[in-house]
Amino acid sequence: MADFKPDFNRLKKVLLRLGEPDILPFYELYADKEIMEAVTGKPLTPESLVEFYYTCGYDYATSDLKFGYEKYENATSDTAELRRDERRFVENNRGIIENREDFDKYEWPAIDASVANHINQIIKYLPSGMKTILHTCGGILENVMMLMGYIPFSYALCEDEQLVWDMFEKIGSNHVKAIKTCLDNTDLSKVGAVVMGDDMGFNHSTMISPEDMRKYVFPWQKKVAELVHSYDLPMILHSCGNLEAVMDDLIDYVGIDAKHSFEDKIMPVTEAKKKYGNRIAILGGMDMNFLCTSSEEEVRQRTRKIIAECAPGGNYALGTGNSVANYVPLKNYLAMLDEGRKCGVYPINVL
Repeated sequence: MADFKPDFNRLKKVLLRLGEPDILPFYELYADKEIMEAVTGKPLTPESLVEFYYTCGYDYATSDLKFGYEKYENATSDTAELRRDERRFVENNRGIIENREDFDKYEWPAIDASVANHINQIIKYLPSGMKTILHTCGGILENVMMLMGYIPFSYALCEDEQLVWDMFEKIGSNHVKAIKTCLDNTDLSKVGAVVMGDDMGFNHSTMISPEDMRKYVFPWQKKVAELVHSYDLPMILHSCGNLEAVMDDLIDYVGIDAKHSFEDKIMPVTEAKKKYGNRIAILGGMDMNFLCTSSEEEVRQRTRKIIAECAPGGNYALGTGNSVANYVPLKNYLAMLDEGRKCGVYPINVL
């Protein structure tokens, strides 16, 4: 964007709820490879990834913790506007670890300095003012469910509590160790925040009971947040689904600084800002279905409405309700950013 000068301090001000920045910052969990290549006109590399975020007006570029688990996946053909060969998704009906025997023979990945490879590639290309936001290796609940399969995991909650305990212990301790190892092997002056993606809800409720969330999930998420805070970094939670029953736990017990991922049919971001914006930062919230199915002018109108209701007072960054997926019309995404830059100058005065 013309004349844009990145400054991570404006996003940091939002994440830590320190008042209004000079201009409204943008935030996304990530953009799909196809989107980034369409914007830059270049194959995706660490350098072109940074170019994408800089060109679009972000104060940061994303980087990934290079650590993960082998799991069962399914695939289907992709029908997106900027399509890829296939779209992959996790198998829910079966898991690579369904019982004690599976757990004992599973080859758990090693955690060493290589987990910092991607972040160290990204920071080489950051221009002055930009930092990186580190994505963790998924989340605590998410990884347990992916490895066990959601249906076998649900049975295990009732029939094999010890296996469930051991899965959370293993995933949680690996998560903490991997993040610490990564942060210890990079230039912390170039790191602005850490985001953990841990999808925990359906449209109507959490994916497991709030009681089980408090028993198995939140203690490990709290350890992650405490670790991140020990490096003087903000902790962002990305989680899809209806989490209203556990938001107090996430804010007061886990200790998140910011929440990302909002859907109109669950709680519009404008309502989330009113309800939680004095306790945590609220990020994104342009509903994905609306963004994908509306006209460019409708997107601009919705962007102005969101800015008018969410930006005053600070504690808000503009973006989609989930991510810039390859099925998002590129013109609509760019219209949201353009309108955000036009209307997002403080003091906010959107008519």
